[in-house]
Amino acid sequence: MPRPRRTAQSSHPPPQGASHPGLDAQPPEITRHADVDIADRYSTKSLDRAVHAHLARFTLGVSPFGLSATYFNWWVHLSGAPGKQLQLVEKAARKAMRLAVHMGEVLRDPDTPPCIAPLPHDHRFDHASWRAWPYALMSQSFLLTQQWWYNAARDIDGLSAREEQVVSFVSRQILDMISPANFILTNPEVAAATWREGGANLARGFQHFLEDWERAISGKGPIGTEGFQPGRDVAITPGQVVLRNHLFELIAYAPSTKTVRPEPILIVPAWIMKYYILDLSPENSLVRYLVGQGFRVFMMSWRNPTAQDRDLGLDDYAAALDAAMAAVQTIAPGRKLHATGYCLGGTLLVAKAAQMARDGDDRLASLSLLATQTDYEEPGELQLFISESEIAFLENMMWDQGYLDTKQMAGAFQLLRSADLIWSRYVHEYLMGRRQEMFDLMAWNADATRMPYRMHSEYLRRIFLENELAEGKFSLGGRPVSIADIAVPIFCVATTTDHVAPWRSVYKLHLLAETAISFVLTTGGHNAGIISRPGDPDRSFRIESTAKGAAYQSPDAWLAHAQTRDGSWWPAWARWLSAASGKPVTPPVLGTSQGDLRAIAPAPGSYVFQR
Repeated sequence: MPRPRRTAQSSHPPPQGASHPGLDAQPPEITRHADVDIADRYSTKSLDRAVHAHLARFTLGVSPFGLSATYFNWWVHLSGAPGKQLQLVEKAARKAMRLAVHMGEVLRDPDTPPCIAPLPHDHRFDHASWRAWPYALMSQSFLLTQQWWYNAARDIDGLSAREEQVVSFVSRQILDMISPANFILTNPEVAAATWREGGANLARGFQHFLEDWERAISGKGPIGTEGFQPGRDVAITPGQVVLRNHLFELIAYAPSTKTVRPEPILIVPAWIMKYYILDLSPENSLVRYLVGQGFRVFMMSWRNPTAQDRDLGLDDYAAALDAAMAAVQTIAPGRKLHATGYCLGGTLLVAKAAQMARDGDDRLASLSLLATQTDYEEPGELQLFISESEIAFLENMMWDQGYLDTKQMAGAFQLLRSADLIWSRYVHEYLMGRRQEMFDLMAWNADATRMPYRMHSEYLRRIFLENELAEGKFSLGGRPVSIADIAVPIFCVATTTDHVAPWRSVYKLHLLAETAISFVLTTGGHNAGIISRPGDPDRSFRIESTAKGAAYQSPDAWLAHAQTRDGSWWPAWARWLSAASGKPVTPPVLGTSQGDLRAIAPAPGSYVFQR
């Protein structure tokens, strides 16, 4: 009698407690691989990647597939919701009647208040000429239409909150494109300027367009950036590069006070940006301020990766951070570090601090996080772009290039605030013919960096999409790390109008860390809120400290309790750092007198100039 054929499942013993083998098997729709799988031809996958990579050059890295699928899903669910359709018809009729009544009032009294006000951040219709006929009809009709589309995207059975947000976002982009503020005849300010100047404003605007186009295709920075060169106009705080490897340069800044705090500050900026956002012009330099307050400051300046760096991953960047810490402690032996991270640099620093706590490494004296997210469940408007479809699209694009280009990365950020960053500039510079004056932060923003293929893919999937760091699944050194293990005190700064790291998302650190946290909420955005020089009359902040083991309070409860304070948050941070530091000592020399950490070049180093 022939022996029965052995199957793949029968080659393994059944799990303990199972009465029959195969009861733990899953259907092929759930399992990742079937037993009869035949390896696909790599050429077909390469074809898909090549097509997507070339398409991405026209879409600035934004996947049209995911957005289209979501929009179609919305349309299908709306088609099957007659009640919602009737509601929208009713809303449209009410808005049309409201507009008609308002227009009659405007014809009788041009000073009639608008029937609908723009959102607080929308300044397209601020000028008084928008309240006169016929421009009042155009602006009010546009705003009512915008409100109707917002209602059309919301409260539809079967759609997730994210899908509703995506539909609302895409609709807003289309409406922003056709806004009456964007056209000569429908914008009263442009029409008046064109009549008054005989069209000279349009001639200047066309010249501006040609200049911007030539600079864009030749790889030059925008007009005016040449007045903010690192080492000459910005990034001029005195210092020396004391370490240079393949991924970063380490800058040690020269003391400017007679004594300094013994514990050094190591600043870890995001690899998505040039470090000198923290060392802009002297009056806006956080580094210069810290040095002036008697601190020893070290800065990591990330290298701008190329296609040859495509296989560098998050582990490589974590190893670079460890090398920077080791170098600083070699220069300042026996001293613990005040580690400070900004944006993604802070996320990496938190993961590294959790690894150090897990392994019993006590080199940290404190942890400071600037506009840093650790929980990505609610990452703000960027989540509109981060989906499986978008990440696959970006991976195909980076697979072709070896990195994520600066222009492709900037596309998503500009779309988040298209009314301000795209259309407002189009109106002022091309229709009105007026150049916006360049300033240090704006010039820095145009000096972006690339990101390696593997590292950015790992970050998007593991940290952003799958939220591994917050859920204790992110591994460093071969084992998972937990933010709850961090025992050093934390100073955490968030900003009120941050589109990249919303403050309520940053606040979730209170749910993850069990140590003492001093939380600051300051006015401004992701960048301008951090660059908050003392003496600025438009700045204010709130600060409250939570003791280790204290009961959790919600963001709203924290906001209600924390009092507003005028001015910059920088002095509050300096006092917090001083309280966690030892007595001042005589300033030591930069670097070491011999060995690998001697001063090798003046700040700002060479990596900051890489394009």
